[in-house]
Amino acid sequence: MIGAQVCELINEAVLAMSVEASTEGLARTVHAHPMLAEVVHEAALASHGRAIHKVNR
Repeated sequence: MIGAQVCELINEAVLAMSVEASTEGLARTVHAHPMLAEVVHEAALASHGRAIHKVNR
């Protein structure tokens, strides 16, 4: 991870790892808005085909 606010993403990843969260568990977790950590929530939703912000390719 690289970026100005990477500590926010690292914090989210470490928390998920420490509680052994599944993608389903992360998808069901409330994430503060607007925060960069919402990316983790969106990725978990996307892994189950439920992304809120879909990319049209």
